[in-house]
Parts: sequence; structure tokens; C-alpha cells
Amino acid sequence: MLRNVNDLYGFSVLAGDGPIGKVRDCYFDDVTWTVRFIVVETGPGLGGRKVLISPLGIHGVDWAGQTLAASMTLAQVKASPDVDTRKPVSRQHEVEQFAYYGYPYYWGDAQLWGGGPRPGTSLRGYASSGLPNEPRATASFVDAQLKLHQDRGDDPHLRSCSAVEKYHLHAIDGDIGHVESFLVDDEAWAIRYLVVNTSDWWLGHQTLIAPSWIADISWLDATVSVDLTRQSIKAAPTFDPTALPNREQERKLFDHFGRQDHQNATVAQPGG
Repeated sequence: MLRNVNDLYGFSVLAGDGPIGKVRDCYFDDVTWTVRFIVVETGPGLGGRKVLISPLGIHGVDWAGQTLAASMTLAQVKASPDVDTRKPVSRQHEVEQFAYYGYPYYWGDAQLWGGGPRPGTSLRGYASSGLPNEPRATASFVDAQLKLHQDRGDDPHLRSCSAVEKYHLHAIDGDIGHVESFLVDDEAWAIRYLVVNTSDWWLGHQTLIAPSWIADISWLDATVSVDLTRQSIKAAPTFDPTALPNREQERKLFDHFGRQDHQNATVAQPGG
């Protein structure tokens, strides 16, 4: 099911032995457009700092109760690696986080979560399925992994959802709006759509843009460029934030832009 990532902000995150804190942001990778970490602001008992929790460590989401159930202890969270959430998260930070909690790496595999399309499936059959009582990371292990990625020049970054939500949207023929939010598949944690608000440039509306239609992202200029015309975006189906799209509405959206959707539904002529 699709969910608005903004709805997660403020959710309580609960460990098995008590509350961890509140969700403040999410980080997604800029290649597969998948949420890789939830940024949680911990309570006073854990130092009040911001920590990263992977969807691999979330075993339940109560949307009505606004809570996330995490598969870790408060002691593990308290001793988890520090990260500066004001900056993009590098692969080196991911290595440290995954090694600390004993998670299998997702990168280098064709599927979104390494061993499967969803976080839960990637842990099945894994030697350390579930969290160990003590973190597996050792200094030598982490150093070896970091050297491997540095030698390969492999250092993609994770990006803040709340930061990108302020980015301008640039069409083929000019600016047309800004990114308002993201719609996420609540099983795969994959971003399916950017919610775009066009009212900055005309008396417009909100519509949806799939990540596959993005031609470029300028982190320096805070701009998302899409391979679409302003007119096609202006004439696109309206997104109602109070009612998430169903499959028929998704098909109409892809049909309008003349694209093929993520479930391989064939569409007709381009919409602009």
C-alpha cells in the first residue's frame, strides 16, 4: 500500500524494552529511490541525539496508532554509531550501521534489499536473522569494508526526504513547481512517486511524478529535473492528498505521460 512519507514524521519508535524516540526524517538512496534509514530523535534517556534505524530493524508499523516497533534494545540504540544528520549519509556510514546491527548488505544485488524485494525477506535465511544480543561490528571488519568501497570508488549517498521536499521541479521547458512529498510502498519502503505542487507557477494543483521520469537532480541548485514538458505536468491528473491513488488512478497517470508503470502495465500515447 502507498503511504505519504510525511505521515511518518512524529511517529513513536518503540524498542522491545521501551520508547526510543520520534521519527524526524527519512533517508533514501539516490539510485533505487528506496528509504534506507529512518531518522529518530531519541528521548533524554538515550541522550536526545538523532540515530539511524534501518527498515530492516522495523518489524511492525501501526499507522492508526502512529508507532513503529523496532527489533532492538535501548542499550543497542544508545551505543549505535554517531552520524551527522545535517549532511548526506555516505556508504561508509551505511557500512558502520549495518555492521553494528549485524544486517546483510543490500548493495551489489539486483533486488532492493539484497536477498529480497522487502526488508523482511532479505533477513530470511540470513545467518544472523534477527538482531544479535551484541553488535557484530569490529574495527577491523568495518575498516576492511570501508577500504573495499574506497578502492572501488563506490560512495553513493543517501538523501534527506525533508530536504528534497523543498526542491524546485524543472521540466524540459522551464520550472513548473516544487516537490511537496513522497509516496512510499509500505512493504518495500520504495519511493513510488514524488508529490509535486505546481501552484508556485500558476493556480495549479498537486500531481505525481515517478522517480524513473527524473533526468537529473542538482543537489547544489536544489532542483529536480524531469523529462516532461510543463504542459504535460500542468494537464496531469490531480493528486488528492486525502485519498492515496488506487491502481486505476495510477494507470491513468502513466497513460497520460505515455510511460510504463512499475507493475508493467502497458500505456498509450505520450501526454505531452
